[in-house]
Amino acid sequence: MTVQTEKQLLGPWMTSALVVGGMIGAGIFMLPVSLAPYGANAIIAWVISSLGALSLAYSLARLARRDGLGIQAYIERELGPTIGFIVTWAFWVSAWASNAALAIAAAAGLARIVPSLAGSSSIAWVAISLIAFLAIINAMGARTTGRLAILTVAIKILPLFAVILIMGGKRVAGSPFEPLAALPLNFDNIAAATALTLFALLGFETATAPVDKVRNPGRTIPLAIMAGTAFVAILYLFSSTAVLLILPAGAVAASVAPFADAVGSAWGEQAALLAAFGMVVSAFGALNGGVMIAGELSYSMASRGDLPALLAKTTRSGTPVLGQLIAAGIAIILVMLNMGRDTAGLFTFVILLTTSATLWLYLAGAVAALKQRPSPGVASVVIVGIAFTAFAFYGVGREANLWGLTLLAAGFAIRTGMRALNSRAPILAAARAPAAPRE
Repeated sequence: MTVQTEKQLLGPWMTSALVVGGMIGAGIFMLPVSLAPYGANAIIAWVISSLGALSLAYSLARLARRDGLGIQAYIERELGPTIGFIVTWAFWVSAWASNAALAIAAAAGLARIVPSLAGSSSIAWVAISLIAFLAIINAMGARTTGRLAILTVAIKILPLFAVILIMGGKRVAGSPFEPLAALPLNFDNIAAATALTLFALLGFETATAPVDKVRNPGRTIPLAIMAGTAFVAILYLFSSTAVLLILPAGAVAASVAPFADAVGSAWGEQAALLAAFGMVVSAFGALNGGVMIAGELSYSMASRGDLPALLAKTTRSGTPVLGQLIAAGIAIILVMLNMGRDTAGLFTFVILLTTSATLWLYLAGAVAALKQRPSPGVASVVIVGIAFTAFAFYGVGREANLWGLTLLAAGFAIRTGMRALNSRAPILAAARAPAAPRE
């Protein structure tokens, strides 16, 4: 490895920032709206999701190797190239699909600060501009992406800490908390709430996507995954619960920006606008990492012949620019589709698609970690992760799971077609070659 290449690698702080930035997107800032009707079920769901996410994060962390070749290489070593491709394909599709949702969320949050941008067309064009801008940033190399990740993480966590501080202030002052919704505690309610909280915790797998771009990956990747996941899980538990205790359940359910409203209820409208800005930065930062991930995953698949070879081409710094641009282009198309009134359910589908697809990645990662024949203590943690994945599949619901299976089947069909074309390439080349002169 050359010195120039070494300088382009991501260290522990940048890799951890990608994990935290990938986990803290737009979902957490709107999640209290969905969780408010569940009352105490939501708090229990956060605990279950946090423990499950940590178990799955630990499973993925154990797969990371010193070669740093990415999630596809880690899984195919244990489960074979077909499974390695299928979960990487699912990860890739969920990446560019969620990028569209993140861009629109960032643009919508900006519209709360600048009301003149509140029209659906304006929000769409702002979202498209954000995707295009971050495609340019990512083309500059992994270190540039990493620096932006650190900056956005530092800003995006402020609204989450703010509501925790307000909750603590109410506790110290002896002010009463708002009562939680009175939905009964039962298995189905907890499972449904767990599916919602899990969506906010997706993203710790971000550290496994870069190929040959992490310094000392055998140490850096596990450290970033575990530290980042633990930090975000604790922050989510307290901040989301704080919103439910600061605002009445009905007000939370009707809010378009519950964290901003919670901050504004204590500190005024200017503070609420700052909190809304934090949401914008959060979605923007997650989108930054999402563009990078999509390019890295397409590069990984293309380098194995599973996608067109053009996607395996990189710049001198190792950046798969074409893969990033294609993923950005697909996200832009989804945003443009969202301009029409007939696509109101598009991003509900995106959320379901992202969650279901990522669950398959988690399941494969946990099974791969178990196949390494770990010690009984490690195996028990991995088994908890597998059990949690099964529970999460139940909570997500049949429709989302059917979409997930459809996604896997589509990926397998594309891989089969690409392998067939690649196997025919030498024959076609020979057939088109000029005949050798006769002696």
